[in-house]
Amino acid sequence: MAVDIVMPQMGESIFEGTITKWLKKPGDKVERDEPLFEISTDKVDAEIPSPSAGVLKEIKVGEGQTVPIQTIVGVIDAAGSTAASSAPAPAKTPPAAAPAPAISRPAAPAPAAAPPAAASSSSSSTSERIHSSPLVRRMAKERGIDLSAIQGTGAGGRISKQDIEAVIAAGGAPAATPPAYSAPTPAVVSRPALPPPAAAPGVSGGQAHVALETAVPREKMYFGSYEVQPMSPMRQRIAEHMVASKRVSAHVYSVDEIDMTKVAALRAKSKDEFERRYETKLTFMPFFVKAAVAGLRAFPTLNASLDGTNVILHKEINVGIAVALDWGLLVPVVKNADEKNILGIQRNMNDLAERARSKKLKPEEVQESTFSITNPGVFGGLFGLPVISQPNVGILGLGAIEKRPVVINDSIAIRSMCYVTLSYDHRVVDGAIAHQFLHKVKETLENWNEPIL
Repeated sequence: MAVDIVMPQMGESIFEGTITKWLKKPGDKVERDEPLFEISTDKVDAEIPSPSAGVLKEIKVGEGQTVPIQTIVGVIDAAGSTAASSAPAPAKTPPAAAPAPAISRPAAPAPAAAPPAAASSSSSSTSERIHSSPLVRRMAKERGIDLSAIQGTGAGGRISKQDIEAVIAAGGAPAATPPAYSAPTPAVVSRPALPPPAAAPGVSGGQAHVALETAVPREKMYFGSYEVQPMSPMRQRIAEHMVASKRVSAHVYSVDEIDMTKVAALRAKSKDEFERRYETKLTFMPFFVKAAVAGLRAFPTLNASLDGTNVILHKEINVGIAVALDWGLLVPVVKNADEKNILGIQRNMNDLAERARSKKLKPEEVQESTFSITNPGVFGGLFGLPVISQPNVGILGLGAIEKRPVVINDSIAIRSMCYVTLSYDHRVVDGAIAHQFLHKVKETLENWNEPIL
């Protein structure tokens, strides 16, 4: 029995997804709930499990292609029916007659023309079986290289441009430079030819354009003094969100400096016992979250979003925490942060960050934030001016905590200092409110009185 694999809906507001990687290839056995492919959506990256045990029969949507939810992206032959369905097919398909004319065709022309034709047909059929890009296939064809003889070093045995260049360098074919530089022109010209076959059912308008663009195999290309590196699906989403936020919100920035000496001393004193007792590390972030909660309680205008000409003041305080990943950035949300103590916030953040890095986050865990915090200081930044995460009207940026000489009561002292910035939407928040909020955050941290253990 054939089981369709569909693009799942990863949240109420998500209507399409991009397949970033197939973890199985046609003919591979799969178990039910075994990770089958990875997708990227507007909200989160995730591994999608197999809906059934059996054999992956067909992949209908390739890597890099964007399709609407519920689109069939592949087919599985369910366990038990695989043998029954696959055995008759070869028996009934003595279309050995079909290949015969194809093989006899090269024999008819002059002998000199036969080898290139055979090489080209064998390389194109081989490339279908072993994963390679149009650029790689074109290079192989131009130099008469048989792709079946090359062991790909890319993911899943994919043959990359570097693999072809290595063969050329080893003397497999003449390494002519002009073809390498002429590669971009066919690539650009070939894109308009793709729309008719690539259009997916149910995709229309702008979505069809996105699907066709992302359906083109994407890989690095090198041109002498520079390198062309296509943006990943997540990078594209980040770009879209950031540009939209700058276009929509009237960004204004305020900066303040906080004396973190008391918090730093308390953390240094308690972190070993905290980790031993609760089996989780204690960072500075929960302190900033608690201070932000205090500020949002005092100035709820910052715990808001804008809907047309209506300002929506949220009763819940859900704090989005930016998490830097090797492949991009996610903002998982600590829900009801105002109801949690330091331990609760720390555990929640650690769990979200770990699952963000292993692509196990659920879409709802990156939604419904009412305010956000980002921490460029963890990478040594003095401070940053972050872009507001929509639909929030404010985001707090944290700088590095470092010891500096400061004046206290007309004396110079060494203190642990930290710059903080607030990016806010001036359509909703005025400068007076922004600075009062920052002062509340500063006051909470400099006069910390909440127990940790």
